[in-house]
Amino acid sequence: MDFPVTRIFDLIPRYQKIFDPKDDVIAGKENGEWKKYNITQYIENTNLLSSGLLQLGIQKGDTIATIINNCPEWNFLDMAITQIGAIHVPIYPTITENDYQYILNHAGIKLVFVATEDLLKKVERIKPSIPSLLDIYALKKINGAKTLADIYALGNMHLQLQEIEKIKNSILPNDCFTIIYTSGTTGNAKGVMLSHNNIISNFVALSYIPTFGQEGKALSFLPLCHVYERTLNYLYQYLGISIYYAENLGTVGDNIKEIKPDMMCAVPRLLEKVYDKFIANGRKQKGLKKMIFFWAVKVGSRYELNNANGKLYAYKLKIANKLVLSKWKEALGGNFKIIVSGGASLQTKLARLYRASGLPVYEGYGLTETSPVIAVTSTDPNGIKFGTVGPPLRGVEMKIAHDGEIVCRGPNIMLGYYKNEALTQSVIDSDGWFHTGDLGKFEPEGQLRITGRKKEIFKTSLGKYIAPELIENKIKESPFIDNLIVVGENQRFAAAIVLPDFIHLRNWCAIKEIPYTTNEEIIKLPRIKQRYLKEINKFNKELGKTERISKIEIISDEWSQLSGELTPTLKLKRNVITTKYQDLINTIFSSNSFAEEM
Repeated sequence: MDFPVTRIFDLIPRYQKIFDPKDDVIAGKENGEWKKYNITQYIENTNLLSSGLLQLGIQKGDTIATIINNCPEWNFLDMAITQIGAIHVPIYPTITENDYQYILNHAGIKLVFVATEDLLKKVERIKPSIPSLLDIYALKKINGAKTLADIYALGNMHLQLQEIEKIKNSILPNDCFTIIYTSGTTGNAKGVMLSHNNIISNFVALSYIPTFGQEGKALSFLPLCHVYERTLNYLYQYLGISIYYAENLGTVGDNIKEIKPDMMCAVPRLLEKVYDKFIANGRKQKGLKKMIFFWAVKVGSRYELNNANGKLYAYKLKIANKLVLSKWKEALGGNFKIIVSGGASLQTKLARLYRASGLPVYEGYGLTETSPVIAVTSTDPNGIKFGTVGPPLRGVEMKIAHDGEIVCRGPNIMLGYYKNEALTQSVIDSDGWFHTGDLGKFEPEGQLRITGRKKEIFKTSLGKYIAPELIENKIKESPFIDNLIVVGENQRFAAAIVLPDFIHLRNWCAIKEIPYTTNEEIIKLPRIKQRYLKEINKFNKELGKTERISKIEIISDEWSQLSGELTPTLKLKRNVITTKYQDLINTIFSSNSFAEEM
């Protein structure tokens, strides 16, 4: 008989009761070695921390913040905080001091746990301006700061298992257990209140999709402070799947080779980077090998589901896999059964190629406010269609409003925005429908296709609407382009600011015998500008007349989360970018058209 999960912390006694013993329930890298924890250690560490927090005076309803990277300690703290009725507020390690000050004050944080010396200094500097903040703890020893070990020691001296159990019994499924502050592109972040039942309903509804269970391993590297990775983190524990936390983004490739995971979740930008590296390796081949490589990629990019391309294509794909594509899968550990992609739209070409290579990508769609998944690719009949995010998740109602907006309701919809009832009522109507702000339509077979972001769609001065994200995703299929933003609100045409893929551009210049000095200098060459215009024009032929990019400017900057142009899920912060490049945008629209540049 299954063990019911009605509160998040029920996951760990359930794990102990129904799954076989293993030494790697969760694991993280320390000093170059994997440090693994079994379920007994997981429960003991959680109870020691809960006891220590109680001894410090933490009470049910208090808020505790963590600013730490993915690691086993994240789980110990998460469960320890929530099983005594406190509210866990995980915060990104990459935001500004002003953002930290706002969130810590807005949430009335009592304790903060940090991972690094830099974060410790940031919080120490703003501590005097946060009246509710009692103390700051580091995960490890940093400059005499209090540490997690101090709370373990306090819990060991005052173990309070009976009190913990009493508090657990008082916690209800619909109680708020976390507040997640979403990274807005303007203004202050919003605190999304989620209940135990919100997230439990979500991962239980997803639990039938993985084709493996407790024998499997998952690699986790997207931030656990984001609801996307966090919900899957709970799903892994619900299914008994071992979780290995990557050291950092730079070591993901090595970590994959080490543990050969069955599953991971990613964002499209990272999947694009993996593809770019694969293609770059192909370009290094010579002669016949290079021809075979790109023939195989072309075959894979034409992949259709259910053998729809016929027997001849199946034969070609078999050869392409044997000669080329299987090596891609092997380079990614050779064992992936599911790669989940979310946070933004994945290029259809990449979805086809990944699946053709035996790397099934499952696309999902949702928001922090929906815990997060509301539609997902699945193994159900009509559960997948390229260019869509699959049908609505089981248990979630969804419809398209009269203006094309996606609205949904179900047990996964947030409790509301913390301390902002007016904002809550602006997105959840009187019938319980949550308004996502995204635009979409249903395919005849029931899959959801995202067609744009309601707030991002802009109108040209000719009265034509443009959905920039769809155009950007299409053009980013070009190996010449790393990223771009489409602009043109209240202008006569659409234009783009383009960031080249400088590795590809450098290789192309070498082939064309064009001297390459610096990135800044190369983009000034008229020949380079013409090559990019030619590339843009190729994609323009696939776009509607009013959607076509009529002018571009090429820049040598790098956009990242740290420099502020990208969100933690690597989506464009449009307001930030357009403000930063306003002078350049003015220059773009000071002359007339694409034709002038050709």
